[in-house]
Amino acid sequence: MPYTPSGFFCDRLIRERERRDGEGSLNKPVRFNGQDFCFQRQECLQTKNLFEDESFPATVESLGFKELGHKSNKVKNIVWKRPKEICENPQFIVGGASRTDICQGDLGDCWLLAAIACLTLNEKLLYRVVPQEQSFSEGYAGIFHFQFWRYGDWVDVVIDDRIPTFNNQLVFTKSAERNEFWSALLEKAYAKLHGSYEALKGGNTTEAMEDFTGGVTEFYEMKEAPKELYKIMKKALERGSLMGCSIDSLVPARFETRTVTGLVKGHAYSVTAVEEVTQKMLRTRGVRWSGTAPGWTSLSKSEKEKLQHQSAEDGEFWMSFEDFKKNYTKIEICNLTPDALEDDKIHKWTVSVNEGRWVRGCSAGGCRNYPDTFWTNPQYRLRLLEEDDDPEDNEVGCTFVVALMQKNRRKERKMGANLFTIGFAIYEVSRLMHGNKQHMQKDFFLFNSSKARCKSYINLREVTQRFRLTPGEYVIIPSTYEPHQEGEFILRVFSEKKNTSEEIENRIEADHPVPAPASAGEESEEDQQFRTIFQEIAGEVSTGRTDAAPQCEHSSADLNTEGFSLESCRSMIALMDMDGTGRLNLQEFRHLWNKIKQWQGIFKHYNADQSGSINSYEMRNAVNDAGFRLNNQLYDIITMRYANENMNIDFDSFISCLVRLEAMFRAFQAFDQDGDGTIRLSVLEVSGEAFSLHTNSLNTDKL
Repeated sequence: MPYTPSGFFCDRLIRERERRDGEGSLNKPVRFNGQDFCFQRQECLQTKNLFEDESFPATVESLGFKELGHKSNKVKNIVWKRPKEICENPQFIVGGASRTDICQGDLGDCWLLAAIACLTLNEKLLYRVVPQEQSFSEGYAGIFHFQFWRYGDWVDVVIDDRIPTFNNQLVFTKSAERNEFWSALLEKAYAKLHGSYEALKGGNTTEAMEDFTGGVTEFYEMKEAPKELYKIMKKALERGSLMGCSIDSLVPARFETRTVTGLVKGHAYSVTAVEEVTQKMLRTRGVRWSGTAPGWTSLSKSEKEKLQHQSAEDGEFWMSFEDFKKNYTKIEICNLTPDALEDDKIHKWTVSVNEGRWVRGCSAGGCRNYPDTFWTNPQYRLRLLEEDDDPEDNEVGCTFVVALMQKNRRKERKMGANLFTIGFAIYEVSRLMHGNKQHMQKDFFLFNSSKARCKSYINLREVTQRFRLTPGEYVIIPSTYEPHQEGEFILRVFSEKKNTSEEIENRIEADHPVPAPASAGEESEEDQQFRTIFQEIAGEVSTGRTDAAPQCEHSSADLNTEGFSLESCRSMIALMDMDGTGRLNLQEFRHLWNKIKQWQGIFKHYNADQSGSINSYEMRNAVNDAGFRLNNQLYDIITMRYANENMNIDFDSFISCLVRLEAMFRAFQAFDQDGDGTIRLSVLEVSGEAFSLHTNSLNTDKL
């Protein structure tokens, strides 16, 4: 019978979020860099010193690494100043935060500013990111803080209020009111989160929208927009979603240039309202257009006045939906998570979140173009449980959005990191396989086509797409386009009705981890021959060197090896020495012999090219053939421990790995007296077991 030690092995690769006391939630955000805003402000007030943030200092390093780095002429005349040094009577917020408080400076982060503009439309969301009761008067200590969603956790970012200036003017984001500074400080906190101001150059509004809300974004190209786009946008605004739009240019040099209608290419606009009068109309905010397109001029005077009355902010303007589609090239919709929507009248999404990692040589299998490794990618089982309330065109199904986000690539730009090209595919699980929690093997993907997939693999931080499938079970495979690309990711599924998603993890188990007892009776001729061999190796007193015996079965030329290392031999002795004498008797030696023969056969099967090693991806199946079922984290650990720089595993390492696996399963079984698959160990027991295995291997010099 299989033996299952659930939860025995430690996960050394993937950081599992431990939400102790709600840490990482909105009510208890993670302290970025370990900085506690309340404690540090109080400390500054007591010492009567203004806060200076050593983790994001007022130096060139905080400005950037290339265009804003040490060798750049742009930074030579920049002076970091506090607001009280820039103007009289500085204010955090003047007359409430609004979209006019955000004016772009000398940094290509209009994508960020468009997201901030959208944020001001919803006070609840805004003051989640920009905590209130911060000022330059009462309790002022030169310290401020802001909160952002970061890969599944809310984090609180503390900054000082020294801001880059040139000729006493703010270099980057500023407010139309010279003495208002909340938007400039928000930008600084976001720059700190990513390592520098320069790290914010270039991006998509969706990225900042998600970091402000924890939502998930849909991305549409106008030329490929679905026929129900207006309905999608209207429902999105009803849910409190944020929307941005822009105009691409085929010629990079023509970015930030005006079109004939006055709209600016490459500039990020935000959609602030949807209204239907005699025709479908949209209100957007950004650089104003001419407003002379047919969609606008065809409206009656009363309709124009009604819409213009709703344009309460500078920079906002109305246009028809048809003009909108003609003039803009793409739109981004940020759907909010349930915790952002407390109003019962607003439709709430159901969200499931999974964190994962692609590990080179083990779980970084690349896309479907690489069938030999694609199946090794992390796999996630999705269950769609309920149909939509308002099916499109009477079509039964579940609407959901899949979002695959790669982590930390913007922050690592200064080290040369670029975004990976990522994507995902969705496979339907047959009813016969419902409830199967085993990792899907290579053959499944060879003989089954995907049910749905992202439109294309692309080098964005996040790839998202909306789907509509019938209720049932599916498998989502997130991957990079090329294999061997290592990185972390987060996979989220938003659905209008209930869904569940979880990583497919093999149940950790092993077949017969304990040697079978010796059988009584007369020795067969084979037994007698084996005894003769044992005595030749062990000597007259049945003892011998630890590295002598295994070599007799380890001399095959196609294994391309000179024999087991001394460390491997000692591990074998420690594993098979059941009576603790430091020696192997005939029966123990025979069991070791048979194990090596069995494992050698498995190795030869996967060493088809007779290179003397097997590919680290093939190690999954080889370990399984040896009787061990492991989860993804353990396969990752094995690859990191035993594979060489070319992601290959030689015979000696293969045997060492299997010996250690069997030893660990056996140790677990010894402690699991009630056989329920879980154990509790004291520090003494853990230490004793670890040192016992280690000491046996070091002190055993006799076979």
